[in-house]
Amino acid sequence: MRVEDLKVHFPVRGGLMMRRQAVVKAVDGVSLRIAPGETLGLVGESGCGKSTIAKALVRLVDPTAGKIVFEGEDITRAKTGRMRPIRRDLQMVFQDPVESLNARHSVREILEEPFVIHGGFSPADRRKKVAELLDRVGLPAASADRYPFEFSGGQRQRIGIARAIALEPKLIICDEPVSALDVSVQSQVLNLLLELQRELGLSYLFIAHDLAVVKHISDRVAVMYLGKMVEMASSEAIYRDPKHAYTKALLSAIPHPDPTREVRRMLLEGDVPSPINPPEGSAFGHRLGHPDYESTVGLDMPLVEIDPGHWAAADPCCLEKADWEKARSQL
Repeated sequence: MRVEDLKVHFPVRGGLMMRRQAVVKAVDGVSLRIAPGETLGLVGESGCGKSTIAKALVRLVDPTAGKIVFEGEDITRAKTGRMRPIRRDLQMVFQDPVESLNARHSVREILEEPFVIHGGFSPADRRKKVAELLDRVGLPAASADRYPFEFSGGQRQRIGIARAIALEPKLIICDEPVSALDVSVQSQVLNLLLELQRELGLSYLFIAHDLAVVKHISDRVAVMYLGKMVEMASSEAIYRDPKHAYTKALLSAIPHPDPTREVRRMLLEGDVPSPINPPEGSAFGHRLGHPDYESTVGLDMPLVEIDPGHWAAADPCCLEKADWEKARSQL
């Protein structure tokens, strides 16, 4: 998948005539690529636009601008009829398995639904497929006749994963699939996703706010702040040598199991700016009250390649002096 300058804006309406009074810039110019068999981790604070990107990529919300290309086809404005066959190869695992699974349907009905929608499967074929899916995600065959409320959170998420892989897709968007689970269960679900990736050759966009989880599963990591991408590099490079000040702040918040280890925390001050009225310059520099903020007002701060394969926003408020010099030379 290739995403170019994606924007998703939502109108804010009010007044007697419900006229548009403002715009929420949930996603404001994001570009990324996901290669076959790759896992791209997408991280950032709550409200930065991660889930909106996920919904836009599978066309659950319409992009305002930009381009989404999947398997060489531009699907940015694809209608429902065109999207239906594409969704065989493009699936999603949602954050909350309680909300994403129909409580009135049995597990068998939930897992048979993709085969019913896309056709070509007899009732016997569907029953066989359901049994295979349950076995693949580590659930007993008897689970098919039970209902979602009879399962634990981790088991419900396994059902959601089984539904996502039913048609053997090429790319799965995982929208914080383990954030609602206990820590012990998180590792089981993450290992299941890795095992399925090896077996089926899947690509993942893995969205999370826990950088320790992202490090475990991702090949590359992209960091978002207030609707924009601020850094992107391999997982190893991000954790070894973060460039952007916001990335450094996120990494400093990761808890360490060794209580004797001294950790330098980067405590953030100020409030996250509103996506309805974002700063005109560096969003993170504005939050920090950086002395160079005024110089960034109206400045274009695109991602530039500071080191080979390591991209960061060309933001003088958020880069070390040497990195800023590298970035400025490319503007």
